[in-house]
Amino acid sequence: MMPASAAPSDELEYFDTHSAPAHLAAISTQLQEFVNLHHAHGRRVVLVSSGGTTVPLENQTVRFIDNFSAGTRGATSAEYFLEAGYAVVFLHRQFSLLPYSRHYSHSTNCFLDYLSEWGRIGEDGDGASSDGGDVVVRERYRAQMLDVLRKYRRAKEQKTLFLLPYTTVTSYLFLLREVALRMQVLRNDALFYLAAAVSDFFVPPDRMAEHKIQSGDLPGAPDTAGARADTTAAAAVAGMEAHDDDSGLGARGKKLVIDLDPVPKFLKRLVEGWAPHAMIISFKLETDPNILLYKCHQALNRYSHHLVIGNLLSTRKFEVVFVDKKADQWIRVPEAREGQEQVEIESLIVPEVVRRHDRAIGAKEAGEPAS
Repeated sequence: MMPASAAPSDELEYFDTHSAPAHLAAISTQLQEFVNLHHAHGRRVVLVSSGGTTVPLENQTVRFIDNFSAGTRGATSAEYFLEAGYAVVFLHRQFSLLPYSRHYSHSTNCFLDYLSEWGRIGEDGDGASSDGGDVVVRERYRAQMLDVLRKYRRAKEQKTLFLLPYTTVTSYLFLLREVALRMQVLRNDALFYLAAAVSDFFVPPDRMAEHKIQSGDLPGAPDTAGARADTTAAAAVAGMEAHDDDSGLGARGKKLVIDLDPVPKFLKRLVEGWAPHAMIISFKLETDPNILLYKCHQALNRYSHHLVIGNLLSTRKFEVVFVDKKADQWIRVPEAREGQEQVEIESLIVPEVVRRHDRAIGAKEAGEPAS
């Protein structure tokens, strides 16, 4: 029996009680044009979701709940899907990592360390004796940057990368549904690679404070007692209780107790209604190795999609496990030798996903059950 949190009525109510992102109609038109272009060229399209989702605590949001995800898995995977010939709808957390620019925006070096001023001799000998004034890439970084630049320009020229930002869990879900509906025309050529870290809980709109929730009295306000009452009322509306704290903070200190509702589980809706012909892959991140496989199989059985990719927080960059209805398959990065760069695990994950997508399409075309 489907849990109450995943009931279809809850899913429908969620959309009915939340506001859609601004310009959703315009976004839908752009998505349809993108999908139609690649469908006409016989190119497969993958939706890659990436980054975390925020849970606002106020309508005029100052405070929100977040998670650690920077979008590394999604941005890196998107590049490998593009190399494999897919067009990519990159549904990403605003300001998280992006394909190609991630090489420089998420580096231990400042981006400016990759550059030099022509005519000025740098610490690595770059430059030449001229008045110049032009900005150039330093010699040691030129080959890598040229390779990244060419891949980025190819994606731009072929229009194979569609960037679609979101911030909140609500905007993510509205956009996910819209992308899925627009991609239905692709049928078996559609792939969903759900690498985003989606929030499990939210504050319902009717319990959300309108303004910033205050942490104490407002000194100097015309009616401090009234202001404090307003603050307490706002906290109560949001499902939060302001409590006096007798700890070292003193009598004016506050505890904030947040009462969150579970986000309905939309994966079942995606599998059965929004994208019934697509291959759908979800990710499962855990910190306890003793429950990882159990949670992966539980998700697979509950939502009946094609594949769960499980990973542990501590080893997610070095190993993952593919869990489907037949077997568990571990994929591990080989140990780098001295002087070699560490292999990105996404360079192993994506080709295996593509192979499985190939098999699934072949089985459907042959009228066989997909493996």
